[in-house]
Amino acid sequence: MSARTKRSLPLAGRTALVTGGNAGIGLAVCNALLARGARVIAAGLAPALPAHPLLTSVVADLSTPDGVAALVAAVAPEPRLDILVNNAGVVRNTALAEVGDAEFDLMMNLHARCAMQLAQACLPRMRAQHFGRIVNVASRAIVGLAGRTAYGASKAALAAMTRTWALELGPFGITVNTVSPGPTVTGMLTSDFPEHGQRARALAASLPARRLGLPDDVAHAVLFFADPASSWITGQNLFVCGGGSLAASLAL
Repeated sequence: MSARTKRSLPLAGRTALVTGGNAGIGLAVCNALLARGARVIAAGLAPALPAHPLLTSVVADLSTPDGVAALVAAVAPEPRLDILVNNAGVVRNTALAEVGDAEFDLMMNLHARCAMQLAQACLPRMRAQHFGRIVNVASRAIVGLAGRTAYGASKAALAAMTRTWALELGPFGITVNTVSPGPTVTGMLTSDFPEHGQRARALAASLPARRLGLPDDVAHAVLFFADPASSWITGQNLFVCGGGSLAASLAL
């Protein structure tokens, strides 16, 4: 590979696994990785589109043990796995008094248990390569957000695991970091209220940056941690939230 190719396609020859890669932030991450030369395996409830010669889609419900097992089996033949982006997620807005076991288990299974099991699946190859990048996508909600008991707890667990994994895996050339997005214009957000409606404008006005985030804003941060040049950065949590993590409340 020429020096010019290394600069323009820094992830050429690398393979990335991105969960929740069929929409929103995950799709933006997939496209950004593809643009930098990576081969991408996108896992989600639907295929990732549009088609790309370096993109493989795996359809799986990662909130269930069977879905995670199916994904692990699908990537088992891969000779290398260099980058894991644990992005799959779902939001539930439920007051403490109404949180039930089913919701709590769903959040923990999808956001924490799935991430752990996929990291375990990637680990042998990352160790053998003496190279790995694990990026966990948590949430600004880990600093507190009304109605997010189960969601915030599961995302906080993911951020906590990041620090533990960074300690354990650093000697193997594997970095582990967290990206915590704030309100980002995805289907999950706009399903609650229209992107340009009054509630969306109020939410944007409550942020220091005075705008909502875009999936590409988060993908940019994920790429930073996934870059081979970011080898001395591990165990960190980067809030990509327009300053929303600085405030005690948002206009949600």
